[in-house]
Amino acid sequence: MAAYMRSVICLVSMERSAFLSRGGGVVLVESKRYVRGLRRTPVRVLLPENETHKVIKPRPQPQPAGRDVQRQKVGKVTATVKHPEEDFVKARSNVHSTIQHAVVKDQVDGLRFERASPGDKRLARLVSVARSRTFREHQGKILLEGRRLICDALDAGANPQMVFFSTVDRLRELPLDKLKRATLVKVKFEDIKIWSDLAAPQGVIAIFSRPDPSRLSFASKGHSVPLSLICDNIRDPGNLGTMLRCAAAAGCHNVLLTKGCVDAWEPKVLRAAMGAHFRLPIYPSLDWDDVEKHLPKPVTVHVADSCCGTDGSRETEDSQVNASHKPSKAGDYGWVSTKPNRNNMRYEEYDSDSDCEEGGLSLPRVDSKPYHESWAQSTTALVIGGETHGLSVEAVLLAEKTAGRRLFIPVAPLVDSLNSAMAASILLFEGRKQLLKLMQTPGGKWKSKAEEQFS
Repeated sequence: MAAYMRSVICLVSMERSAFLSRGGGVVLVESKRYVRGLRRTPVRVLLPENETHKVIKPRPQPQPAGRDVQRQKVGKVTATVKHPEEDFVKARSNVHSTIQHAVVKDQVDGLRFERASPGDKRLARLVSVARSRTFREHQGKILLEGRRLICDALDAGANPQMVFFSTVDRLRELPLDKLKRATLVKVKFEDIKIWSDLAAPQGVIAIFSRPDPSRLSFASKGHSVPLSLICDNIRDPGNLGTMLRCAAAAGCHNVLLTKGCVDAWEPKVLRAAMGAHFRLPIYPSLDWDDVEKHLPKPVTVHVADSCCGTDGSRETEDSQVNASHKPSKAGDYGWVSTKPNRNNMRYEEYDSDSDCEEGGLSLPRVDSKPYHESWAQSTTALVIGGETHGLSVEAVLLAEKTAGRRLFIPVAPLVDSLNSAMAASILLFEGRKQLLKLMQTPGGKWKSKAEEQFS
């Protein structure tokens, strides 16, 4: 009985859930199914003008049978249903367009370049090692900075390996057709400013292979004169760079550097030379045997000397002959000066035999001559010694062997000496003038080449 009553009560409760009594009337309540939709605003991609991008079209998805997948309407509620596959395809298309646009930005006239990351240490590492002479000689790399110097190197046929630049405009100032094999890296200007040797950095630094002078093409080669410069123990970078610049301006055939000289690819030498490295052949770190091999045959070698009187005038013939016969050391052949050589005062204290016993070396007999007199009458080489150590013994021996002279420049009284670079410029341009005068004579050997520039 109790079980029967519980079943009746349950049935009545189910009927009441479907019908409600209000004032004697019966209201039918219909259950509704609501669909919750997610509204999304489509992303609009802005593309550059006149640029097309490949758009991946979504694949058609199979429609489930029996219901509308685009729009559903139940009662008064309307919702828009979107497939997740459509959102994925649109997002993929946007990413593809963004990547393609980034690739286009990293190109300059068809050349691809990289963008250095914040932790990129390539610039600091290469600049540090390129400033080391040991690294330059063993790895065969040199560092060039500035648009003009890099352009001169590219025009001469040097091989670029890596170029760092701060802006695309700086890169466009270089001949891009000659940078196809180089690695181009865009870095911040602050990074270039940290590692630059210039007071006002230009925003471009390049690493080149160490050039071979015999493989470079020099534009002024056809206008050179038969005059070579030999730098002997030039250890000041500024002086060597200035001498190289003077040699290029005077139209020298080549420049030979002995092992006692500073490295020609030192950054200070490069700045002082102003591109002379790529205007004439420069052969560094040569022994004296190699120096003779790089000189044409026949050649006359002259050396710079300080043989002049105390009043700035030329010494008498007897004094010149006596001075040339006296024994001396290599260091006694210093720079042009009006002061007497104080080392000569010791000649009366010991003779040449005692000098040899003490380890001294007697120099050969080489006559002196003022720089403005005739001395460049054929293929000529000029030896310039350093201000500190003077000429080497081998330089004077080579001058004696080739019947050369010791050249001096008279200066005002009480002036100690001329700067080596200034003395070199005076002697080189005097030699050039004498050679050009010789070329202009009937039957001159180099007349046609000289007249192209100095007619």
